[in-house]
Amino acid sequence: MQLTAHTDYALRVLIYLTINTEKLVTITELAGFFGISRNHLVKVVHKLGVKGFVQTVRGKGGGIRLSRPAREISVGNVVREVEGHFQMAECFNPKKQGHCALEINCGLIGLLGGALEQFLQTLDKAVLSDLVTESSLDETLRK
Repeated sequence: MQLTAHTDYALRVLIYLTINTEKLVTITELAGFFGISRNHLVKVVHKLGVKGFVQTVRGKGGGIRLSRPAREISVGNVVREVEGHFQMAECFNPKKQGHCALEINCGLIGLLGGALEQFLQTLDKAVLSDLVTESSLDETLRK
C-alpha cells in the first residue's frame, strides 16, 4: 500500500510544526525546507486547516501552527482524514463492486481489509509527538 503524496506532505507539514511550536511557520518556509511546490503545499495546508489539524493566521507576520498539542493529534486520524479512501484494489471501490468474476469466491477483500485495519490500528497508537525525537529536534532546528 502506498499513501498519496498529499498525505505524505500533510504528515511532513505536521511533523515540521511539531518541531517548530514556538513560531508561526509560512508555506514558503515549508516549501523551501522540503523542496516541494509552494502551490501544492497551499492545498495540503488548506485541507489540514479544514480538517482542524492546523490554525492559519493571515496577514503580515502570519503563518500556520498546530491547532492543538502534538500529543493530542493521532497519526491514524490524520491519515484517515487526508487520504480519504483506501481502495487498495478495484474491488474496494463501491462503484466497481459486482464487476469482478471472482468476487463471490474471492478472499482477497477480506485479507486486504484485515491488513488495512491492522495498518490503521498501528497508526492510531501513535501521535505526532511520537514522531519527533530530541535529536531530530536539535538537528532540524540547526538547519
